[in-house]
Amino acid sequence: MPDPRLGRPRRPDRPPAGKPALSRAHPDLVDLVGRLIAAGPKDRPPLIGIVGAQGSGKTTLARAAAERFGAAQISIDDVYLTRAEREALARDVHPLLLTRGPPGTHDLGLLRRLIDDLSSAGPDDETLIPDFDKRGDDRWPVDRWRRFEGRPSAVLIDAWCLSARAEDESALASPLNALEREQDLDGGWRRAVNGSLAGPYAEFAARFDAIVFLRAPDFGVVLDWRSQQEADLLGVAPADLPPVERERLANFIQYFERITRRMLAGGIAADVVIQLDRNRVPTTITE
Repeated sequence: MPDPRLGRPRRPDRPPAGKPALSRAHPDLVDLVGRLIAAGPKDRPPLIGIVGAQGSGKTTLARAAAERFGAAQISIDDVYLTRAEREALARDVHPLLLTRGPPGTHDLGLLRRLIDDLSSAGPDDETLIPDFDKRGDDRWPVDRWRRFEGRPSAVLIDAWCLSARAEDESALASPLNALEREQDLDGGWRRAVNGSLAGPYAEFAARFDAIVFLRAPDFGVVLDWRSQQEADLLGVAPADLPPVERERLANFIQYFERITRRMLAGGIAADVVIQLDRNRVPTTITE
């Protein structure tokens, strides 16, 4: 049981509207996060990142650990840039930056402020945590944000690309998939994303006390995992997910493919690597 003096999130028992129901987090992994919290700094809440491919269970683990240990959980999906801000990026930098998810499409400044507010919160303070309407493709208004009361035992951030290493310029020359071949002919989007990863995202990752990497067995499983999430969201069995939805997801994960493959090949700075099988069951844990 969490210490009653620690902060606590105020959230409904069911998942927020527009988000899939959560499967149960593996108890060994929840225990692992607890050990990282206990080993963290004592003068402030430890800052712990949980990273991995789409559908790997990052948010499930972060929420389960937050509930058990009195921590605050924030998903990087909660702090996408607004639709208007991404439209400006699409106009001024590259059209593909309209699509949320890759580095460069998150409000890291907002995330830093949230971490600072939570870390300095008093027992009676309340911190508002943003939420994002993925169907509407924009941030929910403030009156729909979650509230966290008090000071958390830790701040847990689930973020798919946190601490991924940027590529050398030469590696960006050849397109990796149809998205890059057809919509990024000159490599401008690849360079913009890689530049964000090498700069603001690397600087942000450097402040974390620990990074936990949920490593998928291969990139091929990501579509299945993401399809399972979508089926859950729609309230249907994975086998009943409409083919048009699976095709849409197959196109969407191309935005994440380059960085995900690099992470799976070792291009990530992580303190703990948890190897998952195709059913998301941990097979090895390397610390």
